[in-house]
Amino acid sequence: MNAGSLVERSLNAKRLLQVILPLFLGSVIAYLDRVNLAYAALTMNKDLGFTASVFGLGAGIFFAGYVLFEIPGALIAERWSARIWLARIMVSWGLISWLMAYVRTEWQFYALRFLLGAAEASFYPVAYASVIPRWFTAAERPRALALMLTSLPVSAILGSPLAGWLLTVNVFGLKGWQTLFVLEAIPALLFGLVIAVWLKDWPKDAPWLSDSESRHLSEAYEREVAAKRARRQFTVWQALRDREVLKLCLIYFLWITGFWGYNYWMPTVLQETSGWSSWRVGWMVVIPMSLALGGMVFIGYSSARTGEKRWHGAIPLFLAALGMGLGPFIKDPFGSFACVCLAGIGVYGAFGVWWSYPTTFLSGAAAAGAIGLINSFGNVGGFLGPYFTGVIKDLTGSVRSAYVLLAISLLAAGLLMVTLRKTPAAGGPAMQTGAGAG
Repeated sequence: MNAGSLVERSLNAKRLLQVILPLFLGSVIAYLDRVNLAYAALTMNKDLGFTASVFGLGAGIFFAGYVLFEIPGALIAERWSARIWLARIMVSWGLISWLMAYVRTEWQFYALRFLLGAAEASFYPVAYASVIPRWFTAAERPRALALMLTSLPVSAILGSPLAGWLLTVNVFGLKGWQTLFVLEAIPALLFGLVIAVWLKDWPKDAPWLSDSESRHLSEAYEREVAAKRARRQFTVWQALRDREVLKLCLIYFLWITGFWGYNYWMPTVLQETSGWSSWRVGWMVVIPMSLALGGMVFIGYSSARTGEKRWHGAIPLFLAALGMGLGPFIKDPFGSFACVCLAGIGVYGAFGVWWSYPTTFLSGAAAAGAIGLINSFGNVGGFLGPYFTGVIKDLTGSVRSAYVLLAISLLAAGLLMVTLRKTPAAGGPAMQTGAGAG
């Protein structure tokens, strides 16, 4: 093995440990605190007398808070300090998630869910636009983002059986769903302090890099920014009005409508169709999330290897549409569960590819603003998907019609994905991520 390969492997390992790992852990905690409501609902709704519509509105109103504060937060982090902003986000949402244990009325439920969204707003846009592009070249980003975003299915794999068990734990006068909220809030409070020290804003700030490694990463980032400006220099306002950015907003809106409709209602639907206990539902969710994890890694690696993004994004969405559309019409529980697995692979699979796309033609504040806008449109879908699923369930007594609509939304997102323009050739020398280097 030559010296260049050894240096490259050393840098890969450092970036994996010092950049991807803290973002991964923060994302695991974020996802736990965002979707633990789906499992709390298995007993909370009955205890508090919440209807499906009330639950759906509370699940969705999280995204109203998220949308309002997402773009401002992303711009603040880009111009100030990404790591300090991420720390602020985590401590804020940890406190609010804790308070969810003491909800008694519908309006308290709605208010805390809104505040939770406002507190968490911009966590992912900051990671996508202000952190990862400074440490990974455009060619590396699909793989780096896929590694970070394996946190979503990993969180479900760990959190689903944990949530199912916590629902059976009654301590200090708290019911199981209250215990769930309290115990899963603590990691956010603690890790918010840790990430402020662990993560660094720029390669020049990292004591764990050699001078040559720091210079290599800084120069690669500067070359990429210069190449984008040579093609076209976007202001924040121009980026927000760009046709391709607006198309990305529509795609993500359609995708996330299906994504959160699936995630917030899947445990409840599984329990109703199977008759399984909360504990068993928690363990069964591990299967589709494990498959989703494998699919996400494979798609991210395949896209990084080939440079192709559009079909790597579209095909998973077609699979998700198939699973969501067929599932409600299959009476056999094992066939229905297979559709749950297929939908899980599909709704998660393309995330690493997706978030590498905007930074192929945008950088700096323009990228931060555009990614915040795209994510905001997705979060509007995050509101509509769970809410209308609950309304339709109350009206019809079934989620069948809702799942068909969610499947159509995912199919439309996939079709639009293949109409995106081909991404420009990545600038700067390619370098594998830590996992890719073996």
